[in-house]
Amino acid sequence: MPALQPALQISRARLPATTEISIVDEYGDARQQAIAAERALTVYLNKREIVTLMTLGDDPEALVVGYLRNQGLLRAADDLQAVQVDWDVEAAVVITRHLPEDLEARLSTRTVTTGCGQGTVFGKLLDQTALTTLPDTPLAQSTLYQLLQNLNAYNETYRSAGAVHGCALCYQTEVLDFVEDVGRHNAVDTLAGRQWLQQADSANADIFYTTGRLTSEMVLKVAQMGISVLVSRSGVTQKGVELAERFGVMLIARAKGRHFQAINTQNRLALDAIPSRPSHARSSQQYRSSTKANS
Repeated sequence: MPALQPALQISRARLPATTEISIVDEYGDARQQAIAAERALTVYLNKREIVTLMTLGDDPEALVVGYLRNQGLLRAADDLQAVQVDWDVEAAVVITRHLPEDLEARLSTRTVTTGCGQGTVFGKLLDQTALTTLPDTPLAQSTLYQLLQNLNAYNETYRSAGAVHGCALCYQTEVLDFVEDVGRHNAVDTLAGRQWLQQADSANADIFYTTGRLTSEMVLKVAQMGISVLVSRSGVTQKGVELAERFGVMLIARAKGRHFQAINTQNRLALDAIPSRPSHARSSQQYRSSTKANS
């Protein structure tokens, strides 16, 4: 991980992830209820307006750095000079020593993705990521089960207020860092920012976990972080599978309890903890055989 310049100026403008409102429940009782915060934050890079993000505001500096990193607008951590967030004007200003030579071309080519809150991926990222060599990280079934169990200790904002996604950087069964935000793309960007800002000991992360869908955006961002195992409790999209095959990312979709769907395993998944099949369940091969016999 590149060392940060000592002169980096960074604010600490964290806000509470939840707020309380008055509600009336199904019994007619009035009470206070925690809900997820949602705040607008406009990002400026060297005085150039880039994007407005909707976020909890829990770790805004890491979010904007990770966003710019994942969009290819920041090349190295030691290029950063200042990261300042001011909630009074809902703005984040990032000052960097170097800008991409093709900045204007990048900003003119955008794809609105399926990420929650409509994440935006700027042009040429696919070509850049294709040059990244990812490690052939193995994954044992027993490791996956233990990791999912360990992740149950997180999701604090979701448990109290709902309406958020969570993402985690993991090393096998260990959860190294966990972030929640109103969109899964915000959560992954914040983790990427924390890596560069050295806010968590996650340099050795080899598994990425998300509560959201495994879309093209998620696969692309995880590949940019150099991670080749992507786990989700949700489903997968066609483009997500296509990019996983292109970059060499193993997808573990619908991972809940003892269930999962592994995609693009590349012989890296070790089935060492196969659960007992329910007595009423039959394999697809058994079903096809009985159907053929009765036809």
